[in-house]
Amino acid sequence: MEEVHYCNDPSQVRLLPGVVAGLGALRQAGFRTILVTNQSGLARGLISLEQYERVHARLLELLGCTLLDATYMCGDSPEAPSLRRKPAPGMLLEAAAEWNLDLSRSWMIGDKAIDIACGNQVGVSGILVLTGHGRQQDATGASHIAENFAQAVRWLLGEGVVLDSRAFLPHK
Repeated sequence: MEEVHYCNDPSQVRLLPGVVAGLGALRQAGFRTILVTNQSGLARGLISLEQYERVHARLLELLGCTLLDATYMCGDSPEAPSLRRKPAPGMLLEAAAEWNLDLSRSWMIGDKAIDIACGNQVGVSGILVLTGHGRQQDATGASHIAENFAQAVRWLLGEGVVLDSRAFLPHK
């Protein structure tokens, strides 16, 4: 979604172009699509769990119920030791166990260096996207750098993939 500093209002949730089509293409290609997200605003008292849940529900509504298999959220403070908070790989390990994922054949697409580092710790290849925080990030460890999510998916699935968002509109 578009970057919103400590988003606590569902009306601020806006999808970046190409995300619905990209997730749909990944699903059609047989990928599991799992969201892993740090939410330090919870530990810092900047957003409540209820606000996070409403924002997440709006995200799922915009994506459509079939485009994400699961979400793993860590609300730990960045100042406290955590095995789940990215760049620690705890959420990836949980997802791998629960979804029987082969991490060596998995990919992490994110806009922060910690996303790439998180995946690299457990053998997950990473694609850094230049949306959100991506342009200010160190791409060390990334297998690829893409302008946006749609470009990352096209690269991952092969440049010939056409991402037609009409084919992946959420069903109500």
